[in-house]
Amino acid sequence: MWAVIEQFMAFNDPMLPTLSARQARMTHSVTDAVNALLAKNDRSAPSAAVAVSQMVLPKAYTAASAPDGVPVRVYTPTAAATGARPAIVYYHGGGWVIGSLAVYEPSAKALAERTGAVVFSVDYRLASETANKFPAAHEDAYAAYKYVRDNAATLNVNPAKIAVAGESAGGNMAAAVCILARERGLALPVHELLVYPVADNNLNTASYNTYANAVPLNRPNIQYFTGLYFNTPADGDNRLISLVDVADLKGLPPTTIIAAEIDPLQTEGQLLRDKLTAAGVTTTYQLYTGTTHEFFGTYAVVPLANEAQDFAASRLKMAFQ
Repeated sequence: MWAVIEQFMAFNDPMLPTLSARQARMTHSVTDAVNALLAKNDRSAPSAAVAVSQMVLPKAYTAASAPDGVPVRVYTPTAAATGARPAIVYYHGGGWVIGSLAVYEPSAKALAERTGAVVFSVDYRLASETANKFPAAHEDAYAAYKYVRDNAATLNVNPAKIAVAGESAGGNMAAAVCILARERGLALPVHELLVYPVADNNLNTASYNTYANAVPLNRPNIQYFTGLYFNTPADGDNRLISLVDVADLKGLPPTTIIAAEIDPLQTEGQLLRDKLTAAGVTTTYQLYTGTTHEFFGTYAVVPLANEAQDFAASRLKMAFQ
């Protein structure tokens, strides 16, 4: 893990708050650090037995989704399957501002291969100084889930075995999709996998104070992301952002939360676990000590990330039974 963080820091990119949103999206990622380490050590990333394809949701598939449609990358396991496969609708991280399907492809591929499910990785709208403000990304996330559910037969997925998953801001959206589905009368997923999710609007929690300057995620970066995605600071108190103190969590699907230790979001992940449990939601929480935010996709070099991927896959496969 430390080797990954050292490599990430060695790129010496400008601090995100000094950049425009467009410039921020051009900086290096933790995935770039992993790939650089592999190259330095004459190793290649583990190959995944998945076929990759692309599609675009219909324009404005739901009332508030992208008017030009939402691109989705589809990861289909190549191993033989009997009948329709389970599905995972997956949301990448990046604070609703950065991140991409490519940066988070290691996670999407691993989830597909290890669960046997088709993974739909959603290229939701990213915020800039003037466009795609809250709840644009959340509405695209909901539209993608609704599309997979509405078109399960065409997509050859089992409508009774659809889960949602996401990392960081994507973990927040996976939970928000469940809330929106409940509110809008759409069948809920069978499981939600939340990897170090954004779950609160409090930047003074214990972990925020302990890891205020952590790498790759720190308090200034969160302030930068929310400053771009929120229309006003009040958006942070919306039920879709403040899951732990505003949202009604009753009736949400069984939940798995994967947490990193060296992460400003650690405390809110614990609070979300407690709030879900109090709301009667079956919740499994796993903290990986010694790991940082963004560790989940680093399994090519970080053994704990490989363990976390296996754990996540085991939880999803149980939900699909």
